[in-house]
Amino acid sequence: MSRADPAPHRVVLDLVRPRLSLHLGVRPTVVVDGRGQPAQWGVGTWQLPAGDTGVAIYLFNRIWRYGAAEARVPAGTTHVVYVAPWLPFGRGRITTSTEGPPVR
Repeated sequence: MSRADPAPHRVVLDLVRPRLSLHLGVRPTVVVDGRGQPAQWGVGTWQLPAGDTGVAIYLFNRIWRYGAAEARVPAGTTHVVYVAPWLPFGRGRITTSTEGPPVR
């Protein structure tokens, strides 16, 4: 990274699984600018590239992908929350915040 390159920033990523759900043994996959990374449920800190970053999250149960959600994360964002669907089909939901954790 040269001196002219803007510094990457960190966000708190909260991956929420509904309490009563059919997601046994399923873990989320986080895709940052086209690059997928396996993740675990709960709160974690992720480093994102400088500037606006595309973030997508989905679930995979060895047969099909579901719970997909995408968002553009601006540079000033501090918290990102993903909420999975109740059933193993449908879409998830992503919310972002620049001032502390957003409401789930």
